[in-house]
Amino acid sequence: MQQTTYTITSNRDIAPNVYRMTLAGDTGAITRPGQFINLRLEGLFLRRPISVCDWNEANLAIIYKVVGRGTAQMAEMQPGEQLDALTGLGNGYDVAACPENPLLVGGGVGVPPLYGLARALIAAGKRPSAILGFNRADEIFYQKEFEVLGIPVTVATADGSAGVKGFVTDAMPESAYVYACGPEPMLRAVYARSSGGQFSFEARMGCGFGACMGCTCQTIAGPKRICKDGPVLRKEEIVW
Repeated sequence: MQQTTYTITSNRDIAPNVYRMTLAGDTGAITRPGQFINLRLEGLFLRRPISVCDWNEANLAIIYKVVGRGTAQMAEMQPGEQLDALTGLGNGYDVAACPENPLLVGGGVGVPPLYGLARALIAAGKRPSAILGFNRADEIFYQKEFEVLGIPVTVATADGSAGVKGFVTDAMPESAYVYACGPEPMLRAVYARSSGGQFSFEARMGCGFGACMGCTCQTIAGPKRICKDGPVLRKEEIVW
């Protein structure tokens, strides 16, 4: 974990109530896709955890949905403003622990960390494919960015306005090794259809680095903290 001050270089909407923010600063603490940063926002007691979409040596990108005071405040921020962040949080995805053709499954704002994961998998010689789920066509984002990487992408929309009608599981094969990120009902459904994989969980967090125990969940090995021992858990250790 590292405390860093970032400078906003861009902040724009990419779908209804969904924004992409790029930040310039030290990204050395980020070592795995699926990790997150925890942002301090003026007037709010708790930091806001946001997954890292992509990063390089000097910049990172986050994608967030406006759902409350914190993210509404973020949506108003302008290039040049600075943000205090705890960075390099969480254990992220293990790129090596998968077969040659893993399946990436994301729902809504669970999609962003899978983009950085896709790049890491390709760099490791893997050949991933992706299923991205949204409620309707106008909510779709990052489909083209995945396709530019050369990844086969299937989109599912709940209302059938684009791609496969239904949920991500309606587009999934019967058995696959998956990397998944999204709301818990989606993760449960993907879990049931997968042969193995790694699942990134969301949770309300206090500290974001394992001190307060506020985001503890049960696993076969006992309690684990989503912020510190997760957010990524292996299928075989998950207890629903």
